Amino acid sequence: MAQVMRPNTVGGLFATDGKPHPLQDTLLAVTLVLGFTAFVTSMFHSLHLLSSWTGLVGIVTGAYGQWISETTRERFGLILGLGAAAIGFFLGMAHGGLFGGVIN
Repeated sequence: MAQVMRPNTVGGLFATDGKPHPLQDTLLAVTLVLGFTAFVTSMFHSLHLLSSWTGLVGIVTGAYGQWISETTRERFGLILGLGAAAIGFFLGMAHGGLFGGVIN
């Protein structure tokens, strides 16, 4: 009956190991915010500078976060942020790129 007293954290998608991960959680939040910003701003042609730069930084922070992540919850959120950042980056590059119109 001892197994009844312990919570089952192995089977859940957002399972955690019970330890704090402040760096990983910060990278997760930054990647999600940058990915969301890049994705939304990529829908507007005139905001290609913002979408391409936030997408690029989101890809870098998400890749580093994946490298040091320790739980499935962190990896799941990072993949969502990375996907949104990559879409925003690529659409921003298609609309004018990182320096489009600024440097000739």
